[in-house]
Amino acid sequence: MTAQPTTDAQPGSAGATAPRFTHKQVLEILVGLMLGMLTSMVATSVVGTALPTIVGTLGGQDQLSWVASATLLTMTASTPIWGKLSDLFGRKLMFQIAILFFIASSLAAGFSQNMGQLIAARAVQGIAAGGLAALPQVILGDVVEPRERGRYSGYMGAVFGVSTVAGPLLGGFIVDADWLGWRWCFWISVPLAVIAFAVIQKVLKLPFVKRDSKVDWWGATFLTGGTTALMLVLSLGGKEFDWNSAWTYGLSAASLVLFGLAVVAERRAADPILPPRLFRNRAFVLSSIASLLVGAAMFGAMMFLPQYLQIVKGMSPTNSGLMTLPMVLGLLAASITTGRIVTRTGRWKIFPVIGMLLVAAGLLLLSRLHVDTSLVVVGVDMAVLGIGLGSSMQILILAAQNAVPRADMATTTAGVSFFRSMGGAVGVAAFGSILANRLGTELAERFAAAHIKVPAGGGATLGSPEEIHNLPGPIMNIVLESFSDAMDRVFEFGAPVAVLAAVAALLMKEIPLRSAAAAGAPAPATVGGSPAAVAPAVTPQPATGSREPGSRETGSHASGRPGPRHAAGRGGSGRHKKNR
Repeated sequence: MTAQPTTDAQPGSAGATAPRFTHKQVLEILVGLMLGMLTSMVATSVVGTALPTIVGTLGGQDQLSWVASATLLTMTASTPIWGKLSDLFGRKLMFQIAILFFIASSLAAGFSQNMGQLIAARAVQGIAAGGLAALPQVILGDVVEPRERGRYSGYMGAVFGVSTVAGPLLGGFIVDADWLGWRWCFWISVPLAVIAFAVIQKVLKLPFVKRDSKVDWWGATFLTGGTTALMLVLSLGGKEFDWNSAWTYGLSAASLVLFGLAVVAERRAADPILPPRLFRNRAFVLSSIASLLVGAAMFGAMMFLPQYLQIVKGMSPTNSGLMTLPMVLGLLAASITTGRIVTRTGRWKIFPVIGMLLVAAGLLLLSRLHVDTSLVVVGVDMAVLGIGLGSSMQILILAAQNAVPRADMATTTAGVSFFRSMGGAVGVAAFGSILANRLGTELAERFAAAHIKVPAGGGATLGSPEEIHNLPGPIMNIVLESFSDAMDRVFEFGAPVAVLAAVAALLMKEIPLRSAAAAGAPAPATVGGSPAAVAPAVTPQPATGSREPGSRETGSHASGRPGPRHAAGRGGSGRHKKNR
C-alpha cells in the first residue's frame, strides 16, 4: 500500500504544506530508510573478515589499509554535503541517488581485477554511505515531528547494532562458502539496496519546492579537502607513515589551512553547506561535541573488542562476532525503549547523560578484563556498554534537530553525523596508537623478566591469533598477558572520553520537543480548509538572508514564516513540485 498522506491544504495551493502521515505510513517509509542504512553499514563491516582472502587473490598487501580507509574517508567527507544537496534537490531524489551510487560501486568492487580498482570502488561506496547514513534521519524529520520521532529513531539506532554483528558474521560465512567467494561480500547488499529503492519510490511522497539557488562549491571543496587531509592522517598514520613524519605534519597543516578557507567560504556563501549560524546554536554545538566523543568511544571499543576475543580468548572471527551479541541486544533494547519514553514524556536530556555515564562504566568494566576472565563477565560488561550507546546516539541527533528551524534541519542532521564519524576516526587512531605503544612496553618488560629475547619488531610481528596460540607455552602466556593488559589501557582511556560526552549533554538546554499540535499543524480533518486556520509558529526562525527550502519541503510552520506565501515562496520564485 502506498503511503498517501493527508495534507493541511490542497497540494499546489498557496497554502500547501507538508503531508501528515499515519503511524502505518511512517512504518512503511521507515522500512525503506532502514534497509538503505542496513545495506551501507553491512557493506562497510562485511569486508574486514574477507580482507586476507582478497589480498590473496588480488595481491597488493601494501595497499591493504586503503581498502577500509578509502570508504571511511569519503563517507565522512561527503556527509555534510548530502544534507545540503537534499535541501536543494529534494530528500527522496538524493536518497535514491545515494542508493544508485551504492549499487554501482558495490557491483564494481565485486568485479575488481586488482587492488587499485577495488580501492576506487570502495571510495565511491563511501560517498554513497555518507548519504545513506545522514539522509534517513533527515527524511524521518520531515515525516514525523520531534515529539513523535523518538519511537521511530530508536529503530534506526537498532539498525546500527544489528549491522555491527551481521557484517562480520556474513563476511565469514561468505568467505568460508566455496560456492560463493569473497566477491559476494560486495554483491550481497545489492538486492537489499534495490528493495530499499523500490520501497522509497512507492511509499515516500513529499512535496518539494525547487529553489533558484546554487551549490556552494567553494565551501564544499574546502570542507571536503580539509576532511580528506585529516582522515588521511588518522587512517594511515602509524601504518603507511610514522606519526612523527613529514607526511603527518604536512597533511595536518593542509587540513588546518583548508578548514580555515572553508570557514571563510561558508561565511561569504549565500547558501552554505554548514551555515555558520549553526555554530552559534548551543544545542547544535554541544550535540556535535557529544557525538564526536560518543563516536570516539564507540568505534574505538567496537574495533578492539573482537581483537581481545580472538587473540586473548582464542575465538574464531565468527564466534567473536557472536560474542558481541550482548552489546548489540543492549543497544537494541535501550534505543527502542528510550525512544518510546521520549515520545510519551517529551523529556530527553536525562538519556544521553545517563547513557554516556553507562558507556564510561562499561569501558571501565572492560578495562578489568584479564586472560582468565569468564565469558559471562565479558558479556555483562559489553551489555552495559551497549545500553549506554543505545540511550545516547539517536537522542543527540533528535535534540539538535529540535533546537533549529526546519530550514536548517538537514544541515544540522548531516553536521552532527559528520562529527560522529570524525570522532570514530579519531577514536580508532588514538586507541590504536595506545594499544601499539602499550603492547610494545608490556612485551619488553615481560620478556626481560623471563630472560627471553624480544622478537624483532616487538608485538607487530607476532602473527595471527592462530599463530600466537601455536607459540610455545611460556611465550604464548607472555603475549596473551601483555595484549590483555595493553587492551585494558585502551578501555581506560575511553572512559574519560565518555564522561566528557556526558558533561556536554548535561550542559544542553532541554528544549521541549515539538509536536504536531505545537508546530501549528491542523488536524487531518481540516484537509482543504483555509490556510488562515493554521496556527502561527511557536518557534521563531532567525533571519538568514536566504530562502531555505527545507521548511517548504516539510511544510511546517514551525520555521516561523506564517501565511500562504510560505509554501509558494516569496515573490513567486518557487515552483511547486509534488512527490519528488
